[in-house]
Amino acid sequence: METYAIRLDPGDDLKKKLMRFVQEKDVKAGCIMACVGSLDGAQVRLADGKSVKRFDGRYEIVSLTGTLSPDDVHIHISFSDSKGDVYGGHLKEGCRIHTTAEIIIRKLEGLVFSREHDDMTGYDELKIRPAH
Repeated sequence: METYAIRLDPGDDLKKKLMRFVQEKDVKAGCIMACVGSLDGAQVRLADGKSVKRFDGRYEIVSLTGTLSPDDVHIHISFSDSKGDVYGGHLKEGCRIHTTAEIIIRKLEGLVFSREHDDMTGYDELKIRPAH
């Protein structure tokens, strides 16, 4: 398994940069191992699966976890404000880096991830296949 360490710069869109990384490194299956950093605004889909909420202001990234595949990333993020209140949800475009994001990514050899529609959930869900 290959492990990568990347650093995002102020103004970078977190989701867009992760998608670009997956394409550039030809990641067929991957996961987020660790992330620390800060945001200048965030946008997440909430637990109801429909509502998208915009958060304006500066936040510390408390956690970032998820799977990476060539057709999409499925990532959840938690972030805290200046009072220590924590918010989070499904990562959407619009999470801009404030000072930095230091991210460790693991490329999983021997697997291929894809996102395919699941009639039971109504969402594109993870499909796991062995690499040939």
